[in-house]
Amino acid sequence: MKITANNPNRKSWLHVDENSDFPIQNIPFGVFLTRDDIITIGTRIGDYAIDLGALHQLGYFEGIPLTDDIFLQDTLNDFIADGRITWRLVRNRIADLFDENNETLKNDVSHRDDIIFKMDEIEMQLPVDIGDYTDFYSSKEHATNVGIMFRGKENALMPNWLHIPVGYHGRSSSIVVSGTPIHRPYGQTLPVGATEPVFGASQRIDMELETAFITTAANHLGESIPVDEAEEYIFGMVVFNDWSARDIQKWEYVPLGPFLGKSFASTISPWIVTMDALEPFRCESPKQEVKPLPYLQQKRSDNSYDIKLEAILETENGDRNLLSKSNFKYMYWTMAQQLAHQTVNGCNVRTGDMLGSGTISGPTKDSYGSMLELTWAGKNPITLKDGSTRVFFNDGDNVILHGYCKNDTIRIGFGECAGKIVHLKK
Repeated sequence: MKITANNPNRKSWLHVDENSDFPIQNIPFGVFLTRDDIITIGTRIGDYAIDLGALHQLGYFEGIPLTDDIFLQDTLNDFIADGRITWRLVRNRIADLFDENNETLKNDVSHRDDIIFKMDEIEMQLPVDIGDYTDFYSSKEHATNVGIMFRGKENALMPNWLHIPVGYHGRSSSIVVSGTPIHRPYGQTLPVGATEPVFGASQRIDMELETAFITTAANHLGESIPVDEAEEYIFGMVVFNDWSARDIQKWEYVPLGPFLGKSFASTISPWIVTMDALEPFRCESPKQEVKPLPYLQQKRSDNSYDIKLEAILETENGDRNLLSKSNFKYMYWTMAQQLAHQTVNGCNVRTGDMLGSGTISGPTKDSYGSMLELTWAGKNPITLKDGSTRVFFNDGDNVILHGYCKNDTIRIGFGECAGKIVHLKK
């Protein structure tokens, strides 16, 4: 089925700024609270949120096999479970309805008033009920940088890293939507030079510049997903900040890995951008140095996406400081390989599961995706516009991640993934 929603020449009768993340070619999906305190599933064009529940009730999805309440829910899980054909039909219909040459909805003032909201009239919600969450470690540059810091250049990568997409199971209950305050966590740390741990607030709150993808139901327990079929089960992507308390993590991670240093919060952008919308931005992933085992070998070479990423620190005085500019295309292991590896042991993947990329760092110092790397474990503090410095983040710091794709004709973006650090009082 053709993706007519991606027509680069299409324009909307809704106003869209030139550099908007949300042209009519995007049509992401999210959940929001309306000015009437109703939670609905919706999409966005420009600075307008579109109530898909109202659109469906008014008959605009006629001919598409949808249940009456598919958009009248507080998560996207059921819609995602309907599969790729439904997603594509709905996106194509929305694009047609809001095309500048279609006056059906444009000229119906009463319907427009029920369907269209300005962004400042709504409140975004967590878009999916995330049942399970896996965080991978798939950026070679990031893994190498961290390895050099803690093990030296000769042992930077662990022996398994070039053979498997390394990952761990994270905590889904503490994944929050952009704009949710991030409480500085308490835990045990081992101060430099000490032999006994102390308890207190983490002093090393860090960001992790990541993306994540959302799945539909993909397999039954005991079955695996072939790597060349894996993309069929990926609904879309979000920008993701998998916050880290580096001092807590350093003390606790041996022998079983991240725990309290990671589970206190992770932030996602509220709009899920579909893989269909990202299709024009496919690119090749980095050449893999070691030929992977057959279950991880992909036939197609354009198996990654050119998604520009950036991290910004907004201080309490309103200054915005660019910390990093990276790109999803630097990822060594692809999403299809991650999903194939996740299920090769028979692990079942369900609708609404989320798989994080791991910190995405590039080859240059200004493209590193964490403060741990940007300051090289604190040895090189960053000087901000107001003259203050940072090694890690202070209370009151608002960390904003962006992601977008851009070519000669369109820009497709994710919006903000933001979280402000506040002190957790004990």
